[in-house]
Amino acid sequence: MEMNMFQLRGFGGLIILALDLWALVSILGSSASTGRKVLWALIVILLPVIGFILWLVLGPRGASRGI
Repeated sequence: MEMNMFQLRGFGGLIILALDLWALVSILGSSASTGRKVLWALIVILLPVIGFILWLVLGPRGASRGI
């Protein structure tokens, strides 16, 4: 049973890593100012789960959707 828990955590970590990498590529490729890019990148790097969610909701695309 403990082995399944470890495998699920590892898989979840890979998913978070993939989502954060996707967010970082999107941030760096955006047309935002350099300061905003650096700020968003730091938030996503320092707070992987919360930072990704914040970027998804409050970032450029989230703001344009009116969320």
